[in-house]
Amino acid sequence: MKPSLSVVTLGVNDFARSLDFYKRGLKWATKASKKDSIAFFKLNGVILALYDKKSLAKDAQVEAKGNGFPGITLAHNVKSEKQVDEILKQVTKLGAKLVKKPQKASWGGYSGYFADLDGYLWEVVYNPFWKLDQKGSVILP
Repeated sequence: MKPSLSVVTLGVNDFARSLDFYKRGLKWATKASKKDSIAFFKLNGVILALYDKKSLAKDAQVEAKGNGFPGITLAHNVKSEKQVDEILKQVTKLGAKLVKKPQKASWGGYSGYFADLDGYLWEVVYNPFWKLDQKGSVILP
């Protein structure tokens, strides 16, 4: 199998509310089907999908119930500490929960975490050791 990640799908409890958060709040372009409760956002080579949580669980043939830390976080890399602060302020105004205030990281960067409307953890991070291309994609050293 080639190393690749194409789509990250988040199972959401209230599709319309989550769609509004990402589409209108964060102003991310999407192709969405309210009828099918699915939306796709193109993010620099990866697709982020929102899908009704119960339908996603049914598709995977697993239980939709569960709580606690799912063992995954999503990261959004930016070009400065100031951008980290600005984005975390923006998302909390949109209803996201600030989980970890932005701060210097032990490894030399700067980051904070928010939980989106369904509790998915996003790290907003500035890594001074990584460069970003014009699209905002990470260029690994």
